[in-house]
Amino acid sequence: MKLIPRYLVNNKIEIVANEAGFATEYKPVYQRHISVYRGIDNTLQFKLLNADQKPINTSLYTPRFVAFDENDNMVIDRDCIVLDDGSSTTKGLFQTTITENDLLSIKQQYFSYAVYLVDSTNTKKLTYVNSHHGNNGVIYISGQVFPGAKEPYQINTFTQEGEVWYSETITAEPALNGNEALHTAAIYTDEYIGDVTIEATLENQITGTTSWAPVTTVSINSATAPIAVNFNGVFNFLRFKSSTNPSNAITKILVRN
Repeated sequence: MKLIPRYLVNNKIEIVANEAGFATEYKPVYQRHISVYRGIDNTLQFKLLNADQKPINTSLYTPRFVAFDENDNMVIDRDCIVLDDGSSTTKGLFQTTITENDLLSIKQQYFSYAVYLVDSTNTKKLTYVNSHHGNNGVIYISGQVFPGAKEPYQINTFTQEGEVWYSETITAEPALNGNEALHTAAIYTDEYIGDVTIEATLENQITGTTSWAPVTTVSINSATAPIAVNFNGVFNFLRFKSSTNPSNAITKILVRN
């Protein structure tokens, strides 16, 4: 039997505040990137230091954590919880939690982050990632542990054939779904009146002679809210059939297999 150790430790990062205004011999404060994971709450713990690497009394401030994407759009902005109770073990400590919901719609990527302090007069004081006064750190959003749901397919285009309209064909991902395949579709409409039929095929290729079979039909009477429909089955491809002209009436259909 192979023993593989795993570690349950605090994700603690040291930051520096330029309170004394002088440089020291020791330049790098920290260089590692922070990794957080989608699908779970991530607690980040920070330790506030001065230029001499001594912890600073954090209870005098309200620390704030912000994160930005590559276009400098702020994606996370929240106050931190101060852990400094005056003891030597907690001096300079504070933490923040990046929740599962914060990362729900964020793809795997790198962000920049910064931490600043707000004192009792609402004055902001920037902290640094090193004593060269670099203020932005790097945080990596990973989706490799809890990948979460895939992006849904989006259908916007219908083509008329006779007196009905057909959407483009999408894959039903039979290799992933096995025998318990659950499919979910959300139909977004704007005063649409008519039937929307979901059709499926087991054929390996889509041609002009492909045989399609109806799976389920949704009757819509000028609904404005999205209409959800669930159905099971291991299919190769799916498409949607509209009984009336869907132009400007069916705004989109989202499908997740």
